[in-house]
Amino acid sequence: MAKKVVATLKSATTRGYSKVIKMEKSAKTGAYCFKEQIMPTDESANFFKK
Repeated sequence: MAKKVVATLKSATTRGYSKVIKMEKSAKTGAYCFKEQIMPTDESANFFKK
């Protein structure tokens, strides 16, 4: 499934987007979860700073 998303992001009309994935630890259980988001490439650095 991820290959399809990446192929879609590389089309001519959506050149400025990227898929970002961040791993976060739950405060309640201590388990790790992943947050995925598709956003403009310029804003991807802000996603990881939060």
